[in-house]
Amino acid sequence: MTDIEIARKAKMKPITEIAEQLGINHDDLIPYGKYKAKLPLKFIDPNKISQHKLILVSAISPTPAGEGKTTVSIGLSQGLNRIGKKTTVVLREPSLGPVFGIKGGATGGGYSQVLPMEDINLHFTGDFSAVEKAHNLLAAIIDNNIQSKTRSLNIDPRTVYWKRVMDMNDRSLRNIIVGLGGTSSGIPRETGFDITAASEIMAILCLAENMQDLKKRLGNIFVGFTFDKKPIYARDLKAEGAMATLLKDAMLPNLVQTLENTPAIIHGGPFANIAQGTNTVIATKMGLSLSDFVVTEAGFGFDLGAEKFMDIKCESSGLSPNAVVLVATVRALKYHGAVPLKEISQPNLEGLKKGIANLQKHIENMKMFNICPIVAINKFATDTQEELDYVKQVCNEMDIPVAVADVWGKGGEGTIELAEKVAKIATQCTSRHKALYQWEWTPEVKIETIAKKIYGAEAVDYTPQAKDDLKKIYSLGLDKVAVCIAKTQKSLSDNPDLLGRPKDFVVTVRQIEVAAGAGFIIPITGQIMRMPGLPAEPASEKMDVDNEGNITGLF
Repeated sequence: MTDIEIARKAKMKPITEIAEQLGINHDDLIPYGKYKAKLPLKFIDPNKISQHKLILVSAISPTPAGEGKTTVSIGLSQGLNRIGKKTTVVLREPSLGPVFGIKGGATGGGYSQVLPMEDINLHFTGDFSAVEKAHNLLAAIIDNNIQSKTRSLNIDPRTVYWKRVMDMNDRSLRNIIVGLGGTSSGIPRETGFDITAASEIMAILCLAENMQDLKKRLGNIFVGFTFDKKPIYARDLKAEGAMATLLKDAMLPNLVQTLENTPAIIHGGPFANIAQGTNTVIATKMGLSLSDFVVTEAGFGFDLGAEKFMDIKCESSGLSPNAVVLVATVRALKYHGAVPLKEISQPNLEGLKKGIANLQKHIENMKMFNICPIVAINKFATDTQEELDYVKQVCNEMDIPVAVADVWGKGGEGTIELAEKVAKIATQCTSRHKALYQWEWTPEVKIETIAKKIYGAEAVDYTPQAKDDLKKIYSLGLDKVAVCIAKTQKSLSDNPDLLGRPKDFVVTVRQIEVAAGAGFIIPITGQIMRMPGLPAEPASEKMDVDNEGNITGLF
């Protein structure tokens, strides 16, 4: 059966029963229908957070073959519950861009899914829409102030940094001109669109600790300069209150369930290649307040989401993972070994041996953070025992625990071995993660540290635009914040064509954007775009809905 067919045959429990598993009375829920609900922030208990175990799931460099990081996260949470560990899985919300683009649905697969999968993959509870509206409200306020003759802040339109966003892949909107049509339609200027997942509002939502912190961060958003070179922030436009009002409900985490009725909290949705790639601090702390174990994920490979999880989310919130799971597949490793995509399902030990270097580099990266690691081999039916044994052998040689997991085919039952190892490691782990860099370092040193140590780069080069951006960052006093590098997810380098473990490459920073409210700067490397485009054959072409409202093609 397809993922959607499996999901429809699942027996969901009313969301009130899922809440009861967490000790939440139905009167405290904010229901969104029968199977979804919002959770009030009062359930976050700082005294319980440090007592419970946080499990981070990451992966090797993604490939078209798929690694199944979300599927493993869901399956692992189900497996932990099967061995008697009270567990909640805490994930990000899917973006409509990838859903209708190259990826399709993003709620797990097979017998390791979160439900109701159609709702979660589409509009869900409206959080993405709220982020989009809050972001674009600020854009409208900026242009209105530029147009104003009585309340103008003297903003120089040429310096306005703030773009607009929408939750869709649309390359045609990357660069646009607004204000055409005469004096009544505004001041013409160049701008563009990013995808909603890359919005600074999304980053702020994911890092804010409470409403007060949210409003402070919103007010700190850098907008541009006046003609007198004075910096302008959202607070100068008195925009933070209205933006926070739009985000009032989006601040509350969403409770759903897995196919095996494990509680699932899904909240926030930044991409790890162009943003910080982790769910909200609030959702993670909510999960840790309500259950003994929390399984969460960081987007794309360890070089992106997991690095940002440690250096941005953990350093900002005080969280630290008790165990980190690195997901790998035989298929993906063969692809990194230059085996053509159409041949990765065929036995090929030599191709696997060539591609294993990608896994080895990510394991080395894990060790840099002083964390307690484990490798999960996400099993596919086409994997041979010889291939599985070879990956195990490499992990054993690197002194890393490893387990095979059949999350797609068997759900929680297929992760019992992994769950037992993870529970043991998380319980016995005494180390706290060590940040890769200190925020007080210069931007150049922080960027170079990530590029050389995590990516394996030989050097970092800056375009003239990036050098000008650095000057602006220093002038704004934003040199002592975190670094959130935007980079292709397809390679450890900034070149998507360099698979495996590339060496002797230079990372090119072409520009550096400012996210003052979120508390980081964004070096944009290579050709990565913060507004993706649709592929030649978008997933949307396979989707349809019948007269009864049944959706097809949403895999």
